[in-house]
Amino acid sequence: MHLPLLILTLFFLLGRIHWVQSQEPPTKEKMVSTFTGSVPREWGEAVRGVKVRLKTNQRVIAFSFDACGGPNGNGYDAKLIDYLRSEKIPATLFISGKWIDANRDLFQELAKDPLFEIQNHGLNHKPCSVVGRVAYGIEGTKSVGEIFDEIEKNAIKIEILTGRKPTYYRPGTAYCDDLCVKIANALGVEVVNFSVLGDAGVTYTKHRVKEALLKAQPSSIILMHMNHPEGETAEGLIEAIPELKKRGFKFVRLLECDLE
Repeated sequence: MHLPLLILTLFFLLGRIHWVQSQEPPTKEKMVSTFTGSVPREWGEAVRGVKVRLKTNQRVIAFSFDACGGPNGNGYDAKLIDYLRSEKIPATLFISGKWIDANRDLFQELAKDPLFEIQNHGLNHKPCSVVGRVAYGIEGTKSVGEIFDEIEKNAIKIEILTGRKPTYYRPGTAYCDDLCVKIANALGVEVVNFSVLGDAGVTYTKHRVKEALLKAQPSSIILMHMNHPEGETAEGLIEAIPELKKRGFKFVRLLECDLE
């Protein structure tokens, strides 16, 4: 090999090594060092940087279903999931570590179904805060380190079980501060919430669920729940889907479109 070509090859290889090293995910220690002491300025469901819509001009809707976990949240709405399967309606499932631990076999079954896309709903389904903010009576994370664990430990749990690490994260209760968004982004993750509240934490009757879904506009991300079979989410969805189809809507998983 000629000397100039050898030199160029070495520079290329060194560049590749540097690039690979730079792609390594930041450690917990690095995240704590970078973000501790920063003061959050926003708190809510749609703070700056949170994705709430599909970035597309097509007439599509993305259904997303949360599985929150915990003593009152470990259920499974089989009627809902069976309907999605029977109608071949794709959906994104945001699943917490608590729900996974309580429903390991169901989780594996859902993860293997190509109709569904598994994303991250936090290790312990906590609101994402650096100062322990509370949402719906649930105390949030209290530090940068706790945010790291809430996002990354559940992502690793999902990756071990499915072979794919989630790239989207929805905080428990959907509430977060702006530092949570920055930390998630530094981990290579987008925070994704919603533009349509489909069942309001499974408090809506089937009529209100149907009404909410029929108000959806093209590019909407719809939030509902799949862990409360005692609610009326499934019934409302089943009534709304035929009308949405008549209106020309198609249904997609979140990874099929860019988000904004």
